[in-house]
Amino acid sequence: EDPSSSSSTQNSVAPELPGFYYDPEKNRYFRLLPGHNNHNPLTKDSIQHKVMECKRLRLLEEEEKQNQKATRAGLNSSVLLQRRQLGLLSSTSYCRLVHELKVNCMQRRKIEIHSPDSSVAGTNNFKIIVADVACERIFTVNDVEHGGCKYGIINLSGLGKESLTVEMYDNLYFTNRKVNSVCWASLTHPDSHLCLMGIAETPGCASLLPASLFSSTNPGDRPGMLCSFKISTAWSCAWCLNPQADNCFSTGLTRRVLVTNVVTGHRQTFGTSSDVLAQQFATQTPVLYNGCRSGEIFSIDVRQRNRKGQSWKATRLFHGSAVTSLHLMEAEHYLMAADMAGKIKLWDLRTTKCVKQYKGHHNEYALLPLHVNEEEGLLIAVGQDCYTRIWSLQDAHLLRTIPSPHPSSKDAIPSVVFSSRLGGSRGVPGLLMAVKQDLYHFSYN
Repeated sequence: EDPSSSSSTQNSVAPELPGFYYDPEKNRYFRLLPGHNNHNPLTKDSIQHKVMECKRLRLLEEEEKQNQKATRAGLNSSVLLQRRQLGLLSSTSYCRLVHELKVNCMQRRKIEIHSPDSSVAGTNNFKIIVADVACERIFTVNDVEHGGCKYGIINLSGLGKESLTVEMYDNLYFTNRKVNSVCWASLTHPDSHLCLMGIAETPGCASLLPASLFSSTNPGDRPGMLCSFKISTAWSCAWCLNPQADNCFSTGLTRRVLVTNVVTGHRQTFGTSSDVLAQQFATQTPVLYNGCRSGEIFSIDVRQRNRKGQSWKATRLFHGSAVTSLHLMEAEHYLMAADMAGKIKLWDLRTTKCVKQYKGHHNEYALLPLHVNEEEGLLIAVGQDCYTRIWSLQDAHLLRTIPSPHPSSKDAIPSVVFSSRLGGSRGVPGLLMAVKQDLYHFSYN
């Protein structure tokens, strides 16, 4: 390259001037005005939104043309197979790299949603989608235009058909209540109920609903709400599957944790110094992990009685920002945590040290979940910038960044579910993405 041309290019870059924006296309400066000024749309927010929208459209165009870059240099199926046959790759490494190839080749297809009630599907924006353990059903929380939320269950049994259709069932009796957190509960059988934590007005409300309320069978004979009680603003919830704390669910509140037995009605309260934004129970022991607004992560053995102070805290970890999501790994020796600074860390609970960090996630103030699939060795998270990112669990390598089909905004952050068996044991693998009023399937084959 000619040195003179590179120097002239560097000289042509305009210096930054406080209060002004340089437009390289028009080769001139424009004055920036506050974001609330409606007479001149040229603000820092509008410029940033324009740049992000151009990037999103470019990435969408590359995806449609199947121009995704390889996750690792020189990685393709024929090379992997050859190295495996030569004994240069172990079976574990081969499977992991094959999954990376599959992630890079996923293509987006829109799913048609059918409903017995035509007013259910396609009229309200998706806010939250949460799959049951078998990934046969997805509970949905949709925003309603006049305020509040509407709940429903999507049956994924029709996802394996060529037409890619699913059925959605709604229940009109439990609506118009804001929901902050949802989890499936196994009371009478696996994933038989749903725990909903949210805000009615003030105070908030915790509810346990039978999943059969959203079924098309026996519409005239449906059980009612199992339990419901008023609480302070609820941020998180979790159901315990350990038999030593049977029929219990936890609620993360403002400066306290509430553990409730839904059969006996017995409640335990643990005071904290900060709001509890994320929770998960261990399955091998009746231990509850909590992530706080202060950045602290601590565990509680729910078999112990209430104590004054905070001497009941066991494992304690610390993030530099509010913890928004927790995921306990299958062996329960490691804990994955994400915070509002966009950092995702893997903690070794035995040494209480961070062993891995997954970079690229974007968050500033939202409660965004993590999705871990240990079978495929993948970590999935949706950022506040509306990009869905997928990492390799083993070496924290960023495998793929998926742009949203809709322009990015605060009310258009996608909600996703990833599984190798969407629709049950004979289901199809892939990523489900709910954004605005639409549902998309990214095939993983």
